[in-house]
Amino acid sequence: MSHASHQPSALARRQALRLFAGAAAGSLLGACATTPVPPPPDDWHDVPLPGKRPTAYRWELLPEGRVLVAQAEASASMYRKRVNRPAEALRDVQFAWWAQALPEGGDVSDVEATDAAARVLFAFGGDHSKLSVRNQMMFELARMLTGEAPPFATLAYVWDAKAPVGRVVVHPRTDRMRKIVVESGSNGLGQWKRYRRSLVADYKLAFGEAPGPLLAVAVMTDGDNTRSRLTTRYRDISFA
Repeated sequence: MSHASHQPSALARRQALRLFAGAAAGSLLGACATTPVPPPPDDWHDVPLPGKRPTAYRWELLPEGRVLVAQAEASASMYRKRVNRPAEALRDVQFAWWAQALPEGGDVSDVEATDAAARVLFAFGGDHSKLSVRNQMMFELARMLTGEAPPFATLAYVWDAKAPVGRVVVHPRTDRMRKIVVESGSNGLGQWKRYRRSLVADYKLAFGEAPGPLLAVAVMTDGDNTRSRLTTRYRDISFA
């Protein structure tokens, strides 16, 4: 067998890049330009996605406190914090977000339009031997291309333009990422929206089984598919 036969095809590489991007990226803030910018707390860090222009994330001190500001310009990337929380210690999670606009034509169930103004993601560990052959192959390709494999499962809370609140959306490229719509439509733009969710109950709702250990939490604001410009703020991501 030739050496070339061991390399992933161009199509497989594109699929792996899309999988990794899926698993896991504002003018209203101009008045705060002179405010001192605090350092990233608690080991939060940028996670670029291969082949994607990165979304810009920065910390701001606003009247409401320390806020993470995401600015997407036809871009996609994540901002992540690794954690190590065993399954038996999982409790409720709280978070808040503020969105200036939604991506025009965005639809988290459409493979060509999966952009979202606001998304909070939780990555879980698990037994990778239980994954389908297809998922194992895609995970290995993602590991080869990025240096790390996607987590066993990813649960995301999302603000979608169309889907009704409460809908569970399986990512169109991999069933190892599932999204729960917690906000829908343009009502509430420009306002802080706060949530408290049970990670265990929501994971069971989305995946039909109990979760494994929590490995990471991330936020993602992306407009690469719809060529959107988006400004979103995140704050108060914490565990009860």
